[in-house]
Amino acid sequence: MSGMSGARIGVITFPGTLDDRDAARAVRLAGGEAVSLWHGDADLHGVDAVVLPGGFSYGDYLRAGAISRFAPVMDKLVDAANGGLPVLGICNGFQVLTESHLLPGSMIKNDHLHFVCREQTLVVENNATAWTNSYQQDQRIVIPLKNQDGQYVADEHTLDMLEAEGRVVFRYEGWNPNGSRRNIAGISNERGNVVGLMPHPEHAVEKGFGPDNGTAHRDGTDGLGFFTSVLNTLVSA
Repeated sequence: MSGMSGARIGVITFPGTLDDRDAARAVRLAGGEAVSLWHGDADLHGVDAVVLPGGFSYGDYLRAGAISRFAPVMDKLVDAANGGLPVLGICNGFQVLTESHLLPGSMIKNDHLHFVCREQTLVVENNATAWTNSYQQDQRIVIPLKNQDGQYVADEHTLDMLEAEGRVVFRYEGWNPNGSRRNIAGISNERGNVVGLMPHPEHAVEKGFGPDNGTAHRDGTDGLGFFTSVLNTLVSA
């Protein structure tokens, strides 16, 4: 990883973003350089990948992620993502990616209509994306989940397409915390460079501060693999 210590990973901040500093810290802990990107800038400043962090951009006043989709930086991001730039959308960032049509489907309120905050077990269904190659296929990881509009929905045709093309990247194991169709916790685009998920890997990157994953390691760093994965991707590009 030392060879990619200069990889520049952009972290976009919108009004209402909460987890941009956490995402930037995760990038640094993985060995990359975190670059702050502002929603009003129509420039990605030459970054090698981008993280859309969690929060409540624009207060979710219209619909989660709906206003952020029109931020100046998003025009550049959509073009770059379609050209192969690795992009990770976490929670509200996932919502922004669906609103931007970089990922199919939509996010609606949790089926129980309550905010949920818990440690969540995920199954890694696809470890071949730009953001998951540090994991093993079918690996179980535990990372925090916190959302109110986390129910992933899509029509049956879209869901069947995602399943057939291996684009369901993560599934909830055990309790489905928000009613998402087919227990889907995260998906990718066809190329595998764009990934969105509701749980928060940036909150499980440092020993002693993340959730217990129930294994002998118990170090709370199950989320770090997202950020080392993209550095691996950039090395091999």
